Amino acid sequence: MTSKPEITKLSDTVSVSPQLELSDVAALAKAGFKSIICNRPDDEAGDHPRSAAVAEAAQQAGLNFAYVPAVSGAITDQDGEKMSSALADIPAPVLAYCRSGARSTKLTEMAQAKPAKTPSTSSRFNVVIVGGGSAGIATAASMLKRNKTISLAIIDPADDHYYQPGWTMVGGGAFSAEFTHRKEKDLIPRRAQWIKSAVRSFDPENGSVATADGQNIGYDVLIVCPGIKLDWEAIDGLPETLGKNGVTSNYRFDLAPYTYRLVKDLKDGTALFTQPPMPIKCAGAPQKAMYLSCSKWEKQGVLGNIDVQFHNTGAVLFGVKEYVPALMEYVERYDVHLNLESKLVAVDGPAQIATFEQKRGEEIKRVEIKFDMIHVVPPQVAPDFVRSSPLAAESGFVDVDPDTLRHVKYTNIFALGDACSAPNAKTMAAVRKQAPVVAVNALAALEGKPPIADYNGYGSCPLTVERGKVVLAEFGYGGKLLPSFPNWLIDGTRPSRLSWLLKDTILPPVYWHGMLKGREWMVKPHRIGAE
Repeated sequence: MTSKPEITKLSDTVSVSPQLELSDVAALAKAGFKSIICNRPDDEAGDHPRSAAVAEAAQQAGLNFAYVPAVSGAITDQDGEKMSSALADIPAPVLAYCRSGARSTKLTEMAQAKPAKTPSTSSRFNVVIVGGGSAGIATAASMLKRNKTISLAIIDPADDHYYQPGWTMVGGGAFSAEFTHRKEKDLIPRRAQWIKSAVRSFDPENGSVATADGQNIGYDVLIVCPGIKLDWEAIDGLPETLGKNGVTSNYRFDLAPYTYRLVKDLKDGTALFTQPPMPIKCAGAPQKAMYLSCSKWEKQGVLGNIDVQFHNTGAVLFGVKEYVPALMEYVERYDVHLNLESKLVAVDGPAQIATFEQKRGEEIKRVEIKFDMIHVVPPQVAPDFVRSSPLAAESGFVDVDPDTLRHVKYTNIFALGDACSAPNAKTMAAVRKQAPVVAVNALAALEGKPPIADYNGYGSCPLTVERGKVVLAEFGYGGKLLPSFPNWLIDGTRPSRLSWLLKDTILPPVYWHGMLKGREWMVKPHRIGAE
């Protein structure tokens, strides 16, 4: 752990520590802990991570989380009862923390002196949406626009909301990081109730969701869209060197500005760009980072001094063949060394060495490459609480019918976005198309009716091949091209300045003021059986 808090073992099931940092959470999981309890109030003085941020980090690490705040010097019997309930509801071993560890110790002693209480059960809703990202908010807004009388709750622990497609542009110097950020509280639809907690488990047989803070939330219809887990730990040595030693990634809000700083400062040397196995969100983003970097180096007149390498675990540059010729023109223009079937497995930050496993025929070779900068895209998997649930397909993602996005077993459960098993590209454009489909199908399910709309697998990937030009890839299931504009206006297979305008100027306000408000511009749900 980065900050190495001093852990005191109170029993076989509970340990305590002083204040945790977010960087400690993954190491706690590695150390064998199953759960974290925060006993420090969010509004207590001091510069410490808020409970929602720790809950989100815990969820990413596969840990349960409970928030049981207690005021220093004023601990009550009720606080002890809440601690008792929390310890009964989450799996051991548990790490409880506060500012110094003293409150956690006291609360644990009080809890263990009392019989455990059963978890609280909060009210039931017509619709419960798991995930307050783009998919959850867009679907909620679309449903509430159609039916203002339903009760609807969104479960999500995060304080912050991000326009993640903008992070590529931040790494390329076109957007500021703050341009992509809003507060979650400002985006939750007015008639939706925000349950600010992480989900622990699903009980589809009884129609309820259990949260990390001990609530059981009942539903008539459930919509699951918590996003995807970025598995930084899967690459040996990566977590501890991110943000320093020339190691960066546009897949994190705080690191995208570091990408641009590295690019601006690099005048010669070796620059590596990597892509992990599929599925990942925005399959074009790994190479977008490379193209925008090369465009900057070209303008600075230093591109010829830099050995640019693209290492893709896959066997092709891009999964839809119609877009490959235009992309290859830029690979050749920037003199990029293209390495297919080359998987990043380790990063030694201080030594600036990346290790790849490269498939060459039937042989797997292990190759070490010295770098001056490396842009890493982590492997990505379904969130742990989804992967271990009865909702999961063999892939770990929520098992849905790809056309209706309804669960294959449970007719009152739907999923969309990065967490669902549909074989579409995991992009923001896909979510924008999916949300209205799920909205009308979920409303139909509330009335006991079958789905009425279908989804064609549409996804879009605006490939930023240079500053000012984009190859606008739009396609659906099976790689079928699904252009939104006539060919004379935008030929998606060729780089276009108009497509850059779309990416740079038009899509951000469409996201904030259209999609998240339930305005379905150009994405009205397609009725099943209609032309």
